[in-house]
Amino acid sequence: MIAGVMHLVSPDIFVKITPGWVPWPQQVILATGMAELAGALALAQPWSQGLRRLAGAALALYALCVFPANIHHFAMDMARPDHGWGLAYHLPRMALQPLLIWLALWSSGALPMRKRG
Repeated sequence: MIAGVMHLVSPDIFVKITPGWVPWPQQVILATGMAELAGALALAQPWSQGLRRLAGAALALYALCVFPANIHHFAMDMARPDHGWGLAYHLPRMALQPLLIWLALWSSGALPMRKRG
């Protein structure tokens, strides 16, 4: 939810790190912010497990699709003389991306739960 709000409130931060091959970066950033908000709201609603699973799958796919932008941001920062946000920011961010994918699926119930016993 926070990431979605940030995309809408401060889109320029995200536009700056968007790879050059992404068409219409301003519009893409706004659309992804709205998608993140919609996904978060769908995960939070308790009435439809099907909607929660769909939101989890969509957010997981989204997290996978933005990984190239994370790599692009990392490369941009490392090319700067001051290294921008630096390794202390980028390495955990990139290492945690698979965890975000898993978390979206797990929190939505899209992953089957193992029975203990």
